[in-house]
Amino acid sequence: MPSRIVDIHPHVISPDTVTYPHAPLGGVHSDWSKTRPVDFEQMLVEMDEAGVDKAAIVHSSTTYGFDNSYLADCIAKMPDRFTGVYAVDVLQPDAVEKIEYWRGRGMGGLRLFTGGATNQSKGSWLLDEKTFPVWEHCQDIGMSVVIQTTPDGLHMVADLLTRFPRAKILLDHMGRPVLEDGPPYAAAQSLFAMAKYPNLYLKITPRSFDLAAGGKSTPATFFTRLVGEFGANRLAFGSNYPASAGPLKKLIDQGHASFSGLSEEDRSWIWARTAQSIYPELAD
Repeated sequence: MPSRIVDIHPHVISPDTVTYPHAPLGGVHSDWSKTRPVDFEQMLVEMDEAGVDKAAIVHSSTTYGFDNSYLADCIAKMPDRFTGVYAVDVLQPDAVEKIEYWRGRGMGGLRLFTGGATNQSKGSWLLDEKTFPVWEHCQDIGMSVVIQTTPDGLHMVADLLTRFPRAKILLDHMGRPVLEDGPPYAAAQSLFAMAKYPNLYLKITPRSFDLAAGGKSTPATFFTRLVGEFGANRLAFGSNYPASAGPLKKLIDQGHASFSGLSEEDRSWIWARTAQSIYPELAD
């Protein structure tokens, strides 16, 4: 039976800090990783309760830095149900070698973390020529690259999409657009302008649901516009759980409500089929 829901943005953290020591990027833990961590076993239980069939688990950079060991060990337990989205210091000369190492341990995607609540950065290193061998390699092997940035960083993403037209790039949280002005969403024009790049995909998360329901915006008007601009086959769901407070089923229910104005075909792409095109490891 085809997968109903594929989640491309949950996080897991081990309670075993001896085997998997913490070394967060920037030296500071994110609040969620300190106060409500979820391990792999709990994630399995919550996925089953929420009706999530498969997942691309995203490495917690604000817990483990560039050490993806816990994530890799989790993937190895159920490789038919999971793949991993890992982190590497792409400015280092051995970055391609590290990519191949983690790829061999079940990783299906690379994430470039330009900054979050604990590690603010303008992300100008994204366009550093030192990273170009990584981009060449990822597009050659068909490995998707996830970028977390804000509207201020979209010009850099556009540059990368142009330089590396065979690379699949995913934008975390849709790039956090400003939506509170509502239709016609003039403040989000920089996001809609990115639709011209066929190798760009958007990750819709609970943060996206909240943005779409803020101010003069409604989920019905925004997601209808988003599908019209990008096509549902370039949009995919990621729970961001537990960074977004759960339980996971609550976040899935929020998604069902937010997507209720879309067609069944569009919903099937956003909930599972786009994810499986981005991460072939999760195909049925």
